[in-house]
Amino acid sequence: MKMNGKAIFTHAVKRMAQASQLALSANGLCAADIDRVVAHQANVRILEAVAQRCGIPFEKFYLNIGKYGNTSAASIPIALDEALRERSIKPGELVLLAALGAGLSWGSAVLRL
Repeated sequence: MKMNGKAIFTHAVKRMAQASQLALSANGLCAADIDRVVAHQANVRILEAVAQRCGIPFEKFYLNIGKYGNTSAASIPIALDEALRERSIKPGELVLLAALGAGLSWGSAVLRL
């Protein structure tokens, strides 16, 4: 089995950015409206590229990949729970969720917490 890392990286950045921008536009929002981003924690370089494409400062991304590594489908729920517990995300804030997963499916949502 062999993974084409460059192709996966490119696909992940493109699709997560597109999904994020679609979620923003579907909700009448722009990047500046977002308080925090909780994304799939697979690779920091992917998240940096998504931030750049979407025009969202990377500082708004909640990161915990350094603690847990890639926890697959659990990465967003774990990160969201952790951010709420440590008050990195506060009630009333707008949070963008973005993911890319197995089978190269992707999605996003905007939540007001």
